[in-house]
Amino acid sequence: MAELPLELPVRSVKPRERGITHLMDRGLSLVEVDGLMEVAGASVDIVKLGFGTALATQNLEPKLARYREHAVPVVLGGTITELAVQQDRVDRLVAWIRELGLVHIEVSDGTIDFDPADKQRLIAKLADQGFTVLSEVGSKDNDKIMAPYRWVELITAELEAGAWKVICEGRETGTAGIARPDGELRQGLIDEIAHGVDQAQVIFEAPQKDQQVHLIKRFGADVNLGNIPPADVLPLETMRLGLRSDTMETGA
Repeated sequence: MAELPLELPVRSVKPRERGITHLMDRGLSLVEVDGLMEVAGASVDIVKLGFGTALATQNLEPKLARYREHAVPVVLGGTITELAVQQDRVDRLVAWIRELGLVHIEVSDGTIDFDPADKQRLIAKLADQGFTVLSEVGSKDNDKIMAPYRWVELITAELEAGAWKVICEGRETGTAGIARPDGELRQGLIDEIAHGVDQAQVIFEAPQKDQQVHLIKRFGADVNLGNIPPADVLPLETMRLGLRSDTMETGA
């Protein structure tokens, strides 16, 4: 490859601990997976099969094989784990995840009432069993407002329980949790999380461009961002590299 004509910011490389792009797959075909990997595979760090699609799609195992070929780890959405908790079938879910060859698992409580102590025990149990656990803090219900200090307490407790990263809820629309219903980020909450927790340990769900710009300007190119739509992976990478006017002046 020819030498690039411009000097770009140093960007961490895969496998990354910082600057993670957490992709939301809501039902990609194998052809779409191949196209995404061709164009932006180096920028995809982990894929979440969202909306419970792992239990409904007809191409689950071939798709997992395709992501495996590209060395991209896959995690099932946390709602599936919540349903397993609700139905007292966590062990059956874990056995199925092992059969699929997955090593990542998400534990969330965005929909169900899940006692924090029980959630932390589940995180610890799964981590002890060798899983890479992503936990999630925050509700999908905008009527459930949690004080910023409580977010920090829960994030800290789940990291201590064994979570690899804690996802800060924003929904696939970017309109809940760390964001208001209109998509505006809750700046006071973001500041509190940044003050209380190493930002490398959290993934901010930020599917909207304005949210991504704000977080890159706030934390730099290597901020962890989640629920990124497939079509936005490469545009996000250009913002991380300061190639777009939105972040060029920051030297992101």
